[in-house]
Amino acid sequence: MRQINVQLFGAFSELDPSREIAVQTHGEHIADLRTALRELIAQRWPQFRAGLLDYSAFADEHRVLRDNERLPDDGRIAILPPVSGG
Repeated sequence: MRQINVQLFGAFSELDPSREIAVQTHGEHIADLRTALRELIAQRWPQFRAGLLDYSAFADEHRVLRDNERLPDDGRIAILPPVSGG
């Protein structure tokens, strides 16, 4: 099991005042983190609209990461919900 520190942006920042949470994941890929985060949100914040996770992106310090890519070695990642403008 590996701990990933997830920086929270947009609607996800409502989950914790520090705007960061630790997520334990068994896998090594973004898809594994997405699954672990979905389970954690359902457990700790059942009122949160977890479906937003399906449309959100993950990024390291340099770029957006796809589900099939490996988690960053430093264990730090950001979740970026979709945005709209007008």
